[in-house]
Amino acid sequence: MAEEIERKFLVSSDDWRAQADEGTQLVQGYLETGADCTVRVRIAGEKAYLCIKGATRGISRDEFEYTIPMDDARQMLRTLAKKPYIEKRRFLVKAGPHTWEVDVFSGDNEGLTVAEIELSHADEAFVRPGWLGDEVSADPRYRNAALIEQPYKQWVGATIGINHDRDKY
Repeated sequence: MAEEIERKFLVSSDDWRAQADEGTQLVQGYLETGADCTVRVRIAGEKAYLCIKGATRGISRDEFEYTIPMDDARQMLRTLAKKPYIEKRRFLVKAGPHTWEVDVFSGDNEGLTVAEIELSHADEAFVRPGWLGDEVSADPRYRNAALIEQPYKQWVGATIGINHDRDKY
């Protein structure tokens, strides 16, 4: 069984960009978003994945991820996934012995940037870069599955009027 132990933070400045890779475009949709189980399909660049996650327990949960054929992922996004999709560009940033994943959201969640770090145990020490803002690990609004139900643009009162081509994937 695989366990994900992850902490999530808001990003307070663009200082991370100097150490970041070129990033990978991600599009993901959720087939199930229950409290005990989420099922996600993701296209990450030229690869596709199916991921099943269990209930969150503090900062950890069970996670199972599998590579799937790209055509299957595209069809699942079109026919099975809840809308809107989560659209973001993920950048990898090294800090100490860890690599941070910095997600810059677009689409209905444009304006949101978060950084995540995966740990081997809940109390593992890590380098906290100066560009990190508040920790939001315990705030369910920042979970990707929650962002399809209540996109970030709705939080900040922005008008959602973007016309996305939902069948392009």
